Parts: sequence; C-alpha cells; structure tokens
Amino acid sequence: MASTPSSLSSDSQYEVTQTEAEAEVEQLIVEDKPESDLDLEFLYTRDIEFRQETIYFIVVDRFYDGDPGNSKGPNPELYDPDRQDWGKYWGGDLQGIIDKLDYLKNLGVTAIWLTPLFEQVEDLFVGSAAIHGYWTKDFKRINPRFIHKDDNPSLNKTQEEKNTVFDKLIAELHERNMKFILDIVCNHSNPDFSGKKGELYDDGVKIADFNDDKNHWYHHYGEVTDWEDEWQVQNCELSGLATFNENNIEYRNYIKSAIKQWLDRGVDALRVDTVKHMPIWFWQEFNGDIQTYRPDVFTFGEWIYSSPINDRSVEFANDSGMSILDFGLCLAIREALGVGAEAGFQLVQSILDQDHRYNGATELITFIDNHDMHRFQTLNPDPEMLRLAIALIMTSRGIPCIYYGTEQYLHNDTNGDNNPYGNNDPYNRPMMENWDTDSPLYRDIRLLSGLRRLNPAVSMGSQWEKYLTPDVYCYVRRYRDSVLFVAMNRGEPVTVEAVDTELPDGEHTDVLSRCKFEVKEGLLHNLELGARDAIVFSHVGERIKAQTIVRAQLNAVQTQPGEVIVITGDCPELGNWDIAKAYPLEYINTNTWFAEIPFNESAGKLIAYKYAMWRQDQSPLRENLVCRRWVLASQGTVKWRDKWAS
Repeated sequence: MASTPSSLSSDSQYEVTQTEAEAEVEQLIVEDKPESDLDLEFLYTRDIEFRQETIYFIVVDRFYDGDPGNSKGPNPELYDPDRQDWGKYWGGDLQGIIDKLDYLKNLGVTAIWLTPLFEQVEDLFVGSAAIHGYWTKDFKRINPRFIHKDDNPSLNKTQEEKNTVFDKLIAELHERNMKFILDIVCNHSNPDFSGKKGELYDDGVKIADFNDDKNHWYHHYGEVTDWEDEWQVQNCELSGLATFNENNIEYRNYIKSAIKQWLDRGVDALRVDTVKHMPIWFWQEFNGDIQTYRPDVFTFGEWIYSSPINDRSVEFANDSGMSILDFGLCLAIREALGVGAEAGFQLVQSILDQDHRYNGATELITFIDNHDMHRFQTLNPDPEMLRLAIALIMTSRGIPCIYYGTEQYLHNDTNGDNNPYGNNDPYNRPMMENWDTDSPLYRDIRLLSGLRRLNPAVSMGSQWEKYLTPDVYCYVRRYRDSVLFVAMNRGEPVTVEAVDTELPDGEHTDVLSRCKFEVKEGLLHNLELGARDAIVFSHVGERIKAQTIVRAQLNAVQTQPGEVIVITGDCPELGNWDIAKAYPLEYINTNTWFAEIPFNESAGKLIAYKYAMWRQDQSPLRENLVCRRWVLASQGTVKWRDKWAS
C-alpha cells in the first residue's frame, strides 16, 4: 500500500502495557459506556454497531427456572419436573435469565440471543412440545410459560405499562449496557397436531388456518423432496410446518407489525430463522420496512450450512439487508479441532481466504455449535480443544456467539453410543447445571470479550495469516495502529523458528497465560507452543474520537498494491474536495475498504462525498458519479455502506 501523505498521517501510537490493557478490559466488563442518544431529526442516519459484541445464545426453557409458578403452563402435561423427557418443558423462563444476568455480564457477554418468545401451540408433535419456540401460534403474544402467571401475554395490552417479566428483562439488560436479540420466524407457523395445522392468531383473534385457508395465507405444495430445487426449498414445507405464502400482503403486513411491536418493547437486534426458505425479495422488503421503522436494529439470519462457495447464501448475505450466521467457518473449525481432520487449520484459512466474496465479512456471526448440531464436546471431549475453538472465534473476524453452557463445558451424550446423531437435537439442549465463575473457559471468554472492545483491530480490522500448518496457526488482526497477534497449536509441543507479529519491538504479555515474550524487529523467535495451547498479544493504538464518527465501508473496488482508497468531500474532515487532503480507508480484503472518520465541525450538517483512489506516480482515480449526500448525525456513530461507482 502507498504511504500516506504527511498531512494525512495517522494518529501517533501510544504504548499500552499488558497490565494496563487487562485493567481496561476489566473496566469494560464492569461498566460499559453507552453511546450518546441522537437528535430525532437525524435518527435515520444512524445504524447500530454490533461488531464489538459478544453474543450468548440461550434456549430459554433449558437455562434456569427463576419462577416455578409458571412452569406447568397452559397444558401441564407438557411439563416434566423431573427433566427426563427431552421433548417436554423443563421450566426455564425469563426470570431465570434475569437472575443470572450478573453471571453473564461478568462473563463478558454484551448481547443475549434467546430462542423465540412467541406464544406456541400447546400440544405434542412427533413426541415433542414447542420448547424451542419455532411453532408459533400468535406472534403478538409472549409464551405464558416464560413470564409470571399473572402477567398478560398480550404485547398490545401491556405496551403502555410495560410491566411484564419480559419488560423487566429488557430494563435489567439495558441497565447493564447489554443488548437483547429476539429470535423470529417468518417462514412458518406450526405443524399438524390433533388435527390442527397452521392456526394463527393476531393478539388472540384467529386470522388463518392451514386446513381452511380461504385467504391464501399458506403455500400448499407438500414437503420438500428435492433440496437442490430452489423453488421447492422456498415454497414447500420444512418438516411438516405450515409454510406462509409471502405473496399475500395481509401476511406480510401482519408479520411486520408483530415484529415492530417487539421492537417497541426494547428489542435491540433480530435473529431470523430459516431465511433460505423464502425468496430474497421478501427479505429486502421486510428489512427495508423494519429498518425504516427502527434504523438502529441489527439483523442476522440463519441460512443453514451457508458457505462462501454457495452462491445463493453469499447473494443473501450481500443483498438481503441482513448479515448471516457463518456456517462455513463453523464447520471448518469443527473439522479442524472437533474431529481432527488431517488438513487442520488449513481448512479454517481456506474459508477466511474467501472473505472477499462477502460485502461484510466482519459482521458475520461466528460460532462452533448451536441448538441444531452436536455440541462441540460431543465431537471432542477434550476441554483444551474447546478452549482453542473458542479462542479462535473470539479473536477472528466476525461477531462471536457462544452457545449457553459452553463456558461450563456443558454437553450431554445421551443415546450417543454407536449413534452419531443420537446426541444431536434434543440432547444438545441439556439443562444448564453449573455457574462456576472460576472455570478456565469462563475466564478466557471474559478476557477475550473485553479485548474485543478494547482493541479495534479485533472487531473491525483485517486478518492476515502469518504461519500455517495443519497443527499450528498464527495470524494478525490489524486496524490503523492497533494490532492483535494470535498463535495456536492443536498438536504436540512445537517450536516455531520465527513468526512475524507486526507488534512493536519489546516485551509483550500473553493475555491468557500472563507469560512474557520478546519481540525483535517485529518477530517472535523460537516461539514455543505447548500442546493444545494458544497465546494472544494485544497492542492498542490511539482510537478515533469525535462528536460524530462515521464508519465507512466501500465494496466492489479493485485495487493494486500501492493504491489506497480515500473519501473526499465538501467538508473540512474530507478535505473540502482537495484530493491530497482526502481521508484514507483501511484495506480489509480485496472486496472491502473501511475507516472510522471523525466529524466535529460538520456534525449535524448535510455533506457531499465520493470515493477516490490514490495511485503511485499516477493521477488519482475518482468515482464516476456526481456525489453522495448524507445528513450527518449530530453525535454518535453512523455507518456508510457503499459500492464503488465505476
């Protein structure tokens, strides 16, 4: 990359010792600082920033029973107080989550994702109740099993008072500067049970019935038989669930109005189920309407087994208006560290090498297991391998998501003998048992979560492979003058002769072990890595501070070595159209350039801008458009997402 003109040099670096860094990590965990609220007139210029978050995913029924009075629910036959029947409710509820919020806060969790809270059908289907929350009866009511028995489950009737346990949970989360992610389902309602199917209610009023579908709310094409047929995947039934007809405007208005009611109650983000089973135009309309209603809501979808080599899932991630769960990286990690595939870490790097296919690789949701697959320790019971897998997603690009209980090594291998699928659903959803704040993995997650917020290279930076074998993986995260170096070894003890760290020379302390290492000329010499060991070094440079910060991202531009993308515009922060004073972006990958731009003088004003390219020994190349225009928020954080106009 070309050097930056002296008038545009980055802020000077300052050293942060590891002791100081860890102290700041601890402080971040104890007390986050909320973003400033924005003036309403500029609300529509804002977008929520989620890349610094650490997500914790909870199956509500299996976490903690904080209110035994609601456990029997509307149909007591679906509740098993002995917790032996894996298909029945075991009593977990929202009060239980409230009771454990300090445990989660101390773990470093900044956002909790809960399985759907909608009112469910109260019956058995294939021997199971809707403990998972994906067989919805009414999208505008809360499952009474999760709130106090005297709470009214109607969102509409409790909107003004906001006096349910759900509202208490939102308030308690926001007091701790934690975010709430609601799991939603737009593809289907409920299955065939007791002769009923697809009976749907609007705040208690029946509006649709699969078996008497006069207004065409559902598709009636039977179940998917050919999973390679895109039309079947989008129109036929998934596991016998009544599948909505997205062409029906009444349905679309109903589902959007329901989700807006949840947003009105304080939901911060949405996780969307089964997105591959609906056409992309539906999601574009859905996200457009939801983001117009609440511009600061972050949304990600579940495209099961998405992959950078799957064109349709990549198209969805780039063009739907939401991010996705990164199944490609998940499966590579499970192969490398869970089942010990011969190629090892090379499988992980092969996925990261394709990040350029995504417009927003740094906003993909990363994970190692979930409620639809074997827990990681079912694949490999070695706690040190689990530790490596968690360290990998906590320090790699993307937003990490921890499945509940992982920090306590929770897994259950019921029916696992001689049956590779026997300990999957529902046995990957055991009851949370331990709350040990001294477990080694609890401590690791706590430290690495804090590091994600302390060091912008972890949440926003590029990722560079520095040393790679099937057993050893070293990489650097880089943003401006902040650097994170990670080295891990899945095999027996090994010594790496020399590895480039990009760290400043001097002594550095491993965040995890507290051991000290010497860096000379940017290199670690004779780096000794123990069996199944990981080390993490952090160097934090000066962070951007301003009244308003714009996080600008540009995609779809091809650059050559020595070329730098800049933003020029009609304001002093962008050089007043002087290309020599334009603001430079950071290279993330061959499809993405990114920068945080500080605005003080122009905050709250209408500005015009465009992108350009500095080229060595050539005239700058400017975009082929008049300009872009934006009303800057008067304070806070804004995101620009643009594509190069050639």
